[in-house]
Parts: sequence; structure tokens; C-alpha cells
Amino acid sequence: MSLRVAMLSVHTSPLHQPGTGDAGGMNVYMVELSRALAEQGAEVDLFTRCRGEGAPPLVELAPGVRVRHLHAGPRRALPKEAMPDLVVPFALALLKEERRYDLVHSHYWLSGQAGRIASVGWRIPLVHTAHTLARVKNASLAEGDTPEPELRVRGEHQVVGSADRLIANTADEAQALRSLYGAEGARTEVVRPGVDLRTFRPGEGSGGGRAAARARLGLPAEAFVPLYAGRIQPLKGPDVLVRAVAELLREAPELRRRLLVPVVGGHSGATGRGSVGRLAEELGVTDVLRSFPPVPQERLADWYRAADVLVVPSRSESFGLVAVEAQACGTPVLAAAVGGLPTAVWDGVTGLLVRGHDPVEYARRLRWFAAHPEAVETMGAAAVRHARGMSWRASAGRTIEVYRGALEREVGQGRRHAPAPAASLSWRNEKAVAQV
Repeated sequence: MSLRVAMLSVHTSPLHQPGTGDAGGMNVYMVELSRALAEQGAEVDLFTRCRGEGAPPLVELAPGVRVRHLHAGPRRALPKEAMPDLVVPFALALLKEERRYDLVHSHYWLSGQAGRIASVGWRIPLVHTAHTLARVKNASLAEGDTPEPELRVRGEHQVVGSADRLIANTADEAQALRSLYGAEGARTEVVRPGVDLRTFRPGEGSGGGRAAARARLGLPAEAFVPLYAGRIQPLKGPDVLVRAVAELLREAPELRRRLLVPVVGGHSGATGRGSVGRLAEELGVTDVLRSFPPVPQERLADWYRAADVLVVPSRSESFGLVAVEAQACGTPVLAAAVGGLPTAVWDGVTGLLVRGHDPVEYARRLRWFAAHPEAVETMGAAAVRHARGMSWRASAGRTIEVYRGALEREVGQGRRHAPAPAASLSWRNEKAVAQV
């Protein structure tokens, strides 16, 4: 009998365009993992909140994969800060589903809280993937950025303590779960994400099809193109890139005539809105920076192919899917040595890692890439080989092993959770959070 998985994403839909709002790598992760799980015999229903965007209650995403929209709260987009109040209504709507599942797999802490309730109500195991952790993010804030609230920190602790299995993207994230949240090593598994090698692959022709990709995108053939792709928010470090570009032009003003820096992505949250543009104006680099909206995966692959290097200056990153996607397209990566990026990027072989976020260090390495086009080609070829070792098929196979382990524990030990008291199912009173 195939595994029937209820996968939860309360605050963002798998159908949302990555790079917009709260949609990013996690959205890609859920879609690609679900497809790969279905190809290996599982049945996956992805549950998310109905936002009144005209999407039908059920969307067939792929054979064996369905997106289900649940009514919980207002049928409109809401800020992430309003989501805690909707966790219990979401979970109660989920429990009304007639279809029965073998386990719940939640993504992000809000879904983990809903998953705790669903796993108790259905008496099935809960598997949880955090994607980001508040304590890790709060230790790496940009100047002026807002720290994650204590409510989230407490909520993450509850989910970590309740889940039958925790899936971490890297050994670094697994260590953070153990040291910062007290996760049991026996319940914590590392499953490395994959990359869609059918979409993200080198182009045709010499240089990985860079010239053809630039022609399709309307970019100058001879430009030096460091690319930023992702949400515009302080955590992702776009300000580091802008300052690095200003420093690069101060050190090597002759590069200005051929430098082009595309920023592909949308703003996420009030703190990121307009900040990159204002900083570029202050530093006098608006002539070389160009902003582009988020694009579908197929178009994003062309942006990767067109670039000389992808720049990922994140302050915190659980894995960094964009880094692997770019490498699969034959483009080396310049990234911060944080979180999962040292796993995603092979330093000195498929790209370069920078410790810290000093724009001068990024500028120095950008200048090196500009001066060594032959290294770009060599690193790009190594990057393709590196990325080919990260398939979603392999990720799905490991995930199924984790699912089996959770189910065997269920049979051997019975449910670990006692049903939550009805009075505790309230998020409007923060004092009740610890009882949910």
C-alpha cells in the first residue's frame, strides 16, 4: 500500500511564484519533493490556506500530488504576523477531511503547530521540516532588521519536542536543532534537498549557452554579469551586494562600462521594500543595477545561464536552493559561508565562499571573477557535475526512509502525544501557547 502523506504549508501556497511575498525555496522544496515522492509510489496532498485568489478547492499538481485549499480565516492575503491566530482554525479544517493519511509532514513552524493538532486528532506520526529557525535568524540579523518574536521561538520549541521525526537540510541545521532547541539526535535526520535537473541544466553551445541566454534576455553579450536571484529582504543580504558593487567600481572604475548586475526577485516584508533601490541611489550605482520581477523556473534557468556568477550574500540560509540551481546550469556561485551554503557550494571548485558580510571581501572576489573568465568556465563545468549529485529522487528516497522510521516507531511505541485540551486551542492568548 502506498504512503498517504498530508503535507502542510499554512502561510504560503505551493502554487505561489517563488521570489514573491513569502514564497521562496520552501515552496520549490515542497513541490519538487512531492513530485518525487509520488514518482516513488506515495500519494501527497499539499494543504494550504485559501486566500480567495480564485484557485479551486483542489488542484492536481502532478500524478499523485494534489494541492488542497482549506478555509481558515479571511479569504485574502494576510501578513505572516497574523498567521498564528489561524493555526487552530486551519488544523480543525484539516481534521474535517474525510480522507485518511499515514502521516503528517509539516513545513515551517506555523505548519508544525497545525501538524501537532492534526497528528493527535488522526493518531498518526508528525514529521517536521523547519526550513528556517528563529534562534538562528536572530543571531544573524542585519542592522535595523526586526528579530523573530518570542512567540515563534516558543512555538518552534514545542514542534521540535512533539515531532516524531525532524528533517534537517544539512548537518549544520541538525546541530542547531539539537543545541538550540534540544532536539533528540535519534529523532533528527539529515535529508539534503535536490535540484530539478530537467529544468536547471546547461544551455547548448560554448560557454554553457551563455550567449544564447543573454540574447533571449536582452543582455549585452560582453557584459560582466553578477546575478542576484531571490527575495528582497535583509536576511538575504541584497544590501551586501549593492555595497560590494559600489566598492568594486571604486577599486576598478574601468569595469563600469561593462558591468551589469540583475536583481531578480520581489520584496518580502516592509523592511525590504525599496531598500535596495534607495541604497543604490545613495552609493551611485543605479546605472549598473537593474531590477527584474520574479520569473517562472524555466525563465530563471536562463538568468542563471546568462550570468558569470550568482551572488548569494545571505546572513542565514538553511540550504540555498538557488545556489544549487545556478550550478546545475553551469554557473559558479559567490556565497556567504553560512548555514547550508558550504554544503551547497564546493569552495574553490564550484564557487567561492566568503566568511562574514564585508562588502570589500565580496568586491575583491567579484573583481577576481571579472578578471578570470577562464576560471568561470572551469568552475561552471565542475558546478554541473556537483549539482548532478543532488537529485530530488534521492531526496525523496531518503524522506521515505524517514517516514518509515516514524511509522515503525508509531507501531512499536504507540502515540507519544496526549490529546490537547480543548481550552488550550487558542492563539489569541499567548499564555495558552505552551499548552497547545
